[in-house]
Amino acid sequence: MASSKKFISWNVNGLRACVTKGFLDFFKEVDADIFCIQESKLQEGQIDLELQGYHQYWNYAVKKGYSGTAIFTKEKPLDVTYGMGIEEHDQEGRVITLEFDTYYFVTVYTPNSQTELKRLEYRMKWEDDFREYLKSLDAKKPVVVCGDMNVAYQDIDLKNPKTNHKNAGFTDEERNKIDELFDAGFVDTFRYFYPNQTEIYSWWSYRFKAREKNAGWRIDYFLVSERIRERLVDAKILTKVLGSDHCPVELEIEI
Repeated sequence: MASSKKFISWNVNGLRACVTKGFLDFFKEVDADIFCIQESKLQEGQIDLELQGYHQYWNYAVKKGYSGTAIFTKEKPLDVTYGMGIEEHDQEGRVITLEFDTYYFVTVYTPNSQTELKRLEYRMKWEDDFREYLKSLDAKKPVVVCGDMNVAYQDIDLKNPKTNHKNAGFTDEERNKIDELFDAGFVDTFRYFYPNQTEIYSWWSYRFKAREKNAGWRIDYFLVSERIRERLVDAKILTKVLGSDHCPVELEIEI
């Protein structure tokens, strides 16, 4: 019988800063089986995290102080892969994949399309390649994928959909790509449990007192392969946890 596991994903927007704002207290308190971070913004040797009982896997960007991901897991994986195996995409430390007996676990920090959509064309290429990468894993074992995907999918996933329609993270192009990911056999776990829940977000701008006003976006996700959705126990957005402009998201699943 599969046991219930708790997974956490959090864009920490600079891990060294987040550590000064209570990261380790939350890490210990939540006691996740797997804990992922995005946007670590550091290089190897710039932080020494004592996380007793966890194996640590880091993917750093070539560019200093930029992007980066990490996974901390109690169970040692069978294998670890960094990136997608595509040089164009693997310079920014955005993807880590762990292989376990019965599933793959992937964390991702999807590229932002940026102001004036400067990176939208690259983002479209990334989305197609990442989807194909996930499908190749899914052909072998079910997949759990989490992270900051830098897109709000539906109007209810952000406070001001009308004024943001053509802004990075809410363009038709980006929303169509996550639609294609769902069509490829992946389930948005939060919406699986809470299809109509409004005004719950995972990111708020540091400007305009956005978090205080709850003027946010839901851009951090846990997705799972369609065939294991019956094993989902719960999905949460931990809006009260501070320390970043994002809050952590949580998944409980029998796997």
